[in-house]
Amino acid sequence: MSTPYPFAAIVGMDSLRLALLLNAVSPSVGGVLVRGEKGTAKTTTVRALATLLPEVETHTDCRFACDPAAPDATCPDGPHEDGTRFVRPARMVELPVGASEDRLVGSLDIERALSDGVKAFEPGLLAGAHRGVLYVDEVNLLGDHLVDSLLDAAATGAAHIEREGVSVRHASRFLLVGTMNPEEGELRPQLLDRFGLTVEVAASRETDERVEVVRRRLAFDEDPAAFAAKWAAEEDALRERIAAARALLPSVRLGDGALRRIAAVCAGFEVDGMRADIVTARTASALAAWAGRTDVVTEDVRQAALLALPHRRRRNPFDAPGLDEDKLDEILRQFEEEDAVEDEPEDDDPQGPEDDGPGGDGGPEDDGPGGGVPPQETTHTGKDTGTDTGKDPAADLPPQREQPAADSPSAQEGSAPGAAPEAAPVAAAEPFRTRKFDVPGLGEGADGRRSRARTAHGRTTGARRPRGTLTRLHLAATLQAAAPHQRARGRTGRGLVVRRDDLREAVREGREGNLVLFVVDASGSMAARKRMSAVKGAVLSLLLDAYQRRDKIGMITFRGSGADVALPPTSSVDAGAARLEKLPTGGRTPLADGLLRAREVLRVERLRDPSRRPLLVVVTDGRATGGPEPLVRASRAAGLLAAEGTASVVVDCEAGPVRLGLAAELGQSLQAPVVTLDELRADTVTALVRTVRTTTATTRGAA
Repeated sequence: MSTPYPFAAIVGMDSLRLALLLNAVSPSVGGVLVRGEKGTAKTTTVRALATLLPEVETHTDCRFACDPAAPDATCPDGPHEDGTRFVRPARMVELPVGASEDRLVGSLDIERALSDGVKAFEPGLLAGAHRGVLYVDEVNLLGDHLVDSLLDAAATGAAHIEREGVSVRHASRFLLVGTMNPEEGELRPQLLDRFGLTVEVAASRETDERVEVVRRRLAFDEDPAAFAAKWAAEEDALRERIAAARALLPSVRLGDGALRRIAAVCAGFEVDGMRADIVTARTASALAAWAGRTDVVTEDVRQAALLALPHRRRRNPFDAPGLDEDKLDEILRQFEEEDAVEDEPEDDDPQGPEDDGPGGDGGPEDDGPGGGVPPQETTHTGKDTGTDTGKDPAADLPPQREQPAADSPSAQEGSAPGAAPEAAPVAAAEPFRTRKFDVPGLGEGADGRRSRARTAHGRTTGARRPRGTLTRLHLAATLQAAAPHQRARGRTGRGLVVRRDDLREAVREGREGNLVLFVVDASGSMAARKRMSAVKGAVLSLLLDAYQRRDKIGMITFRGSGADVALPPTSSVDAGAARLEKLPTGGRTPLADGLLRAREVLRVERLRDPSRRPLLVVVTDGRATGGPEPLVRASRAAGLLAAEGTASVVVDCEAGPVRLGLAAELGQSLQAPVVTLDELRADTVTALVRTVRTTTATTRGAA
C-alpha cells in the first residue's frame, strides 16, 4: 500500500484542516465540502485525514463493520458472536464519478433470488464506508442516480436495496467528504445541504509559502517513507489530540447564551430550514473540545458559522457561496450587548455567564480563533490559501484576444467604414423565466431535465435482454420468457426454474441534459446599450434555465475580425454568466465565422461525449459584414449545420420601426424557429418547442 502524504505536513490550508479535524472529533457535524480551483491539494489533504482517524472495533465475520457496542439488528451477516471482535483502522472509501448504482449500494443475484429464494447480496461502497469516510472527488459531476442513493443513506443512516420484492437493509453512517471545482458546475441543493461544513480553497500567493509547498512535495515524491517518518511525531500528536477532544466532547456545555447567538446568526443570514442551526451548534461544541475547553465561547460560534453557513444562505443561482464577515461580527456584537443587559443579572453562577469562559468575547485570553488554531490567512470570500499551485481558474480556457480600448486606433482595425466602435461591457437586464424548449427525438444522454431520453430512471416503456450486469429487472417479461420452458426444464415444485437467458431488464424513459451552445452577436450593430442589456438579460435567462435543467453550456461570440470561444462546453453555468457580464461589443459582424466556429465546437464535443445531444441558440439580428458576400457565407455555414441535423433556435434581436428580417432568413437556412426577445418570455415559447420538433422532423423526413 502506498504511503499517504502526512496531514501534519500540509502547508497553510488552515480552514480546510480545521474543518476535517472537527469532523474527526465529532462525526455528527456531517462532513466537509471542499470547493476550489484545480491543483490546490484538495484530494491530498482529504486522503491524509484517514490515517488520523481512531480505529474501529468490529466483528471478523461482518462485511458491514457492525459496532459490537451497538449491534445492528438488521445486519445481513448477523447475529454476531462476541468472540469474533477485532480492531482495525478506519476506512476511507472512494466513490468514482462513473460508478454504477449497484457499485454504490450493493447488488443482489436476481437469478438466485427468483429460483432459490436466497438473498445473495454483494455489499457496495456504502457498506465499506460505514463508520469511516466516504470520499467523492468531483462530487458535482455525480449522476443523479448516485446522488439520490447518497441522499437516502445520509438522511437515514442506512442503505436500502430493493429488487422486485427482495430487499436488504444495513447500517451506513459515514463521514461524507467531497471535493469539487466550481468551474465544472454546482451541486444539487439537496446534496449541498447534506454537507455539514464547506471550505473554499485557493493557491497561496505568498512566495515563501509556495516554495515550502514545492520543497515538501518534492521530498515526499523522492522518498515517501522517509518523509512520513520525519513527520511521525506530529502525526501522533494530532491523533492524541483528536482522541482527547473526542473524550472531552460529551462534557462540553452549550449554554442558552451560545444557542441564542447561533439562532441569531442563522436568522440574520436567512438560511433555509433548521439544519444550519444544528450543524453550527455541533461545530461550535467540537471547536471548544478541540481547544480543550468545556464551554462554548463567542469565537467558537463565529468560526462555526464561517464553516457551516456559506453554502446554506439564501442566494441567487449565479451568486458564489460566501459569508459577509462584517455582517456576522455585527450580529454577534449587537446580540452580545442585548444579552449582557437581559441575562447577566439573572445568572447565579459565581463564575460568570455559562457561555463565557476566560476571554469569551474573543479577546486576547481566548485560545485563538476557532478553538486554538492559528489565525486563518483568508479574505472575506472565505478562501483558503497555501496550496499546491497558483493556477488561475480559467487557465485551461483558450486565450482571449486582447480587446483594445474603444478610443484607440486599434479599436477600429478591421472595421467597416461607419461601423460602431467597441463599447464597454453593459450590465444584463433582469433575468426572467423562460419556458422549456428541447431537442427532438429520443436520446441516451446523461440524466437531466430537458429532452426525452432512455435513462436508468423514469417510466418503464418496454423490456430487453440485459447488456452486462442486470440492474433493472422487468419481472413480467422475465416470467413470460421463462414460462414456456418449465416442463422441459423438469420443474416439479413451486419454484420457478429461471435461466440466465430468461432475464429481461426494463427499458425506461426519462429526461436528459443537453449541450446548449450559445452563439452571441457582439458586433457594432448590437452595441446600443439598451439593446445589448436586453440581449444579455435574455441569454442570462436561458443560462438560468440550463442551470435548472442540468445542461452543459458553451458560448461563442463573434465581432470584429472573427469568432472566439468565450466559454468551452462546461457544466458551470456560473462561468457562463461571468463571461457574459464582461462581454464587450463593437466592430464588424462576422456571422459566418461564428456559425463555423460553433460547428467545429460541436464536432469536437460529439467525439468527447457522443451521447449528449446539442441545442444551438443563435442570438443575433441577422446582419453580416466583412469579407466578400458576408450574407451568402453566413447562409452556407447555416446550411452545413442544418445538414448535420443540429437542432437550433434563432433569437432575433432586431429592433426599431424598420426591420430587415435577416434573422428570419438565417432561421430558414438553419431550418430553425425564430423567436424575438419579447416572444422568448411570453407564452408563445410553447409554440417554439413544437416548431423545433416539427422543423427537425420535416427535415429528416425529406432527407
